Amino acid sequence: MARSRTIDTLSPGEIELACDAAQRVVETHRRLSKFLEPGQTLAHVDAFVARTLEDLRCRSCFRGYRTSKSPPFPSHACLSLNDCVVHGTAGYHTEPLGTGDVLKIDIGVTYRGWIGDAAWTYVFGDPDETLARLCESGKESLRRGIEQLRPGNTYLAWAQAVQECVESEYGFHLVRGLGGHGYGRSLHAPPFISNVVPTFSGEWPDSETECTPGTLVAVEPMIAVGTGKTRQRPNQWPIYTADGSMSVHYEHDVLITEDGPRILTEGLESIADVIT
Repeated sequence: MARSRTIDTLSPGEIELACDAAQRVVETHRRLSKFLEPGQTLAHVDAFVARTLEDLRCRSCFRGYRTSKSPPFPSHACLSLNDCVVHGTAGYHTEPLGTGDVLKIDIGVTYRGWIGDAAWTYVFGDPDETLARLCESGKESLRRGIEQLRPGNTYLAWAQAVQECVESEYGFHLVRGLGGHGYGRSLHAPPFISNVVPTFSGEWPDSETECTPGTLVAVEPMIAVGTGKTRQRPNQWPIYTADGSMSVHYEHDVLITEDGPRILTEGLESIADVIT
C-alpha cells in the first residue's frame, strides 16, 4: 500500500534550497506574463522558457522526462491549450495563440539538485463569465486545499476542501485520475494527492497518510467545464478533456511545517494572467 512508502522530509538546512528552486519557477512565470501576447506559437513560448531557465541558472526537469508508456518529453515546459488539460508539448499545436485561448503553463526546474514545479493558467483576452468563474474556482480551491495541509490532518482533508469548492460551489468538474505529488530531489515522490475523495476502499491509499512536517508537496487542481473524464492518444503526452470542454490548471509547491503550510511558490497569485 502507498502508506508504507517512504515520504522524504526536509531538514532545516534543505528548506532554503527547495525555496530557491520554487522561486525560480515563480520568476519564470513572472517573466512569461510580460512576454506572452497574441500571435505567438507554443514553440515561441517554449523557447522563451528555455532562455529564461538558462538565465536563472537552472534547467527544465520536464525535458527528457519519460514514463514506461510515453516517449521522452520533448519540451522545456508543459504547454496545454484550451481542452488540453496537462502535458501539452511545444509542437502538438502549431497555430498562433489568439483571443479566447486558455494556456496552462507548467514549469518544472532543477536547481542545485532540488526541484521546483508549479503551473498557472493564462487567458488571452477578457474572459467571459463562465471562463472567469472557472479560473476563480481553480485559484480558490487551491487556496482552500492548501489551508488543510497541516499536522493533524490527512491528505483526505485537502481533497474534501478542493472538491467541495469546485464541484459543489462552482459546479465544475475536477479531472479524475490526475493529482499532485510529493517531490524534492526528484520530480515525483510519495504521496500521491488526489483532488477528489475516494469512492471505494483502497482507491486512494495515501488519503489516510498524515501531513508530516518537513514534507514537500506539489498540489494542483485540474478542472474542466463539462466533465472529469479525459482522452489521450496512445503513446502521446497531451491529455484532453473527454468532451472537448475548456480546462484550467493551478499548482503550488508547499512545505508542510509544524505551524501549517508554507507556500514556496508564493507570488504566483499576483502575476498578471489575463493577456491582452
